[in-house]
Amino acid sequence: MVSPADRREVAGLLVQEGCNVSRACLTVAISRSSFRYRARVKDDRKVASLLEGLTTKHPAIGFWSCHYRLRNRGERINHKRLRRVYRAMRLHIRRRVKRRLPERVKLPLSIASGPNQCWSLDFMSDALSDGRKFRVLNIIDDYNRESLKIEVDTSLPALRVQRALEEVCSVRGLPANIRTDNGPEFISHLMEAWCEDNHVSWHYIQPGKPTQNALIERTNGSLRRELLNTWQFTTLKEVRELCADWQWDYNHERPHKALGYLSPVLYGRTKQTDSEGRRIVPACK
Repeated sequence: MVSPADRREVAGLLVQEGCNVSRACLTVAISRSSFRYRARVKDDRKVASLLEGLTTKHPAIGFWSCHYRLRNRGERINHKRLRRVYRAMRLHIRRRVKRRLPERVKLPLSIASGPNQCWSLDFMSDALSDGRKFRVLNIIDDYNRESLKIEVDTSLPALRVQRALEEVCSVRGLPANIRTDNGPEFISHLMEAWCEDNHVSWHYIQPGKPTQNALIERTNGSLRRELLNTWQFTTLKEVRELCADWQWDYNHERPHKALGYLSPVLYGRTKQTDSEGRRIVPACK
């Protein structure tokens, strides 16, 4: 292939020295055919139109599927030309790569000694009577197992998780720590930014180790047995109303063995410590 500099040099010899093309090309050491070659601009509009029609109708197909579909239709298009147009139109399918999680350090399930020291979050899922799926976000305080929030909707992205946390924080204040699994809503950049802005430490359990978040799993089990598996829901409004009733009973009436058979709210009110810092829980009558 003749470079632009060689072409300019040959053109200079033709004009300034009056040489013929053969002598000028011989002097510059290029062939006459290469000097006289002019690249033809190919009209790829037909190829682009065919590719656009295929990929619009079949968004998931790749290059070779396009090539064989067109060939079976009788379109004789060189595969190298087709690939060039295919790439120029940026039709290549982006492969979804599984997001790699950073290695999680195994942390023991610490026992909170006061409110707002650690909150736990987790998701549950169920379906309405017409088959529509919905999700449930549970937020509890590890100190007294109190249910702080039950958020219900068909979709609960990271923005909804952030809004639910802000609603609870506006009443109870910010927690020192939050413990969750590695769900996509929890590991999003939005939640990382929220923690940095509010100086909250977010702890992730190891993948496949739900026992590292056992307190919220215990609450999930109670909600599943006592409500989700018991009732057949027809609307999201009905789910929210029954969840609100269950949450009030869970916090104010339901005795917890781990809390000395007190309800979470009663435990929080009667919790005291003696002069040596030992816990004193009044006996239930």
